[in-house]
Amino acid sequence: MEALEVAVRGLVPLLVFLHGAAEDARVWRPQLDALADAFTVVAWDEPGAGRSSNVPESFDLADYAHCLAAVVDSLQLGPAHVAGTSWGGTVALEFYRHHADLVSTLILVDTYAGWKGSLPAEEVQARVEGTRRMLAAPPGEFDPALPGLFAGEPPAAYVPLLDAIAAAARPQTMRTQLSLMSETDQRDLLPTVSVPTLLLWGEQDVRSPLGVARQFQEAIRDAELVLIPGAGHVSHLERPEEFNRAVRGFCHAHSCG
Repeated sequence: MEALEVAVRGLVPLLVFLHGAAEDARVWRPQLDALADAFTVVAWDEPGAGRSSNVPESFDLADYAHCLAAVVDSLQLGPAHVAGTSWGGTVALEFYRHHADLVSTLILVDTYAGWKGSLPAEEVQARVEGTRRMLAAPPGEFDPALPGLFAGEPPAAYVPLLDAIAAAARPQTMRTQLSLMSETDQRDLLPTVSVPTLLLWGEQDVRSPLGVARQFQEAIRDAELVLIPGAGHVSHLERPEEFNRAVRGFCHAHSCG
């Protein structure tokens, strides 16, 4: 079962946020608070995260997409603006592959078409090896933090929240997420995207560099790229006002409700 954080129930359009690896719905708190005046804002705890049940060992990317479809269907608010960051953006793309009828727009944030689809092979291998070392650590020493997430120090206002999220991260979930990322190549999907798409990127992102954003922009017809100055890979926490303003403007420009 997947748990949800919902801000304001009943307003349309529906705006759904998908978190990154080693995170849960709480990471979207600044968006839930700031955007609830105009949208039904939903952040899910995907399978294996937050308050949701553990992810089965055989789970694949399509399974995440189908679970998300069940969530969107259950809300009965029509097609959604779907925003995903990092791993969550990869899930958003897979959701579009299987359930395009439930997608009004895509908002892809500091993300990848899978690591295999966006990064050089040697970088993918380095990340796989780093993941193995992280997951091999004794339980008391397990640290789910990935390198290069922020342009500088983590925003002080969100450090307690980030610490709480990190403490709740599950090694088995990370193993599944990062294994799937290393194996996934969605480049075939990108030219088929026909909904309005916003590419929202931290200008100083070193985990998913601007070259990846440019690849998305070239592959997805009419994709709009917005860069957030002073932000790295976690742009929605580092520069929430700029992030929220971009999301609000894009969704309003492409809403029927």
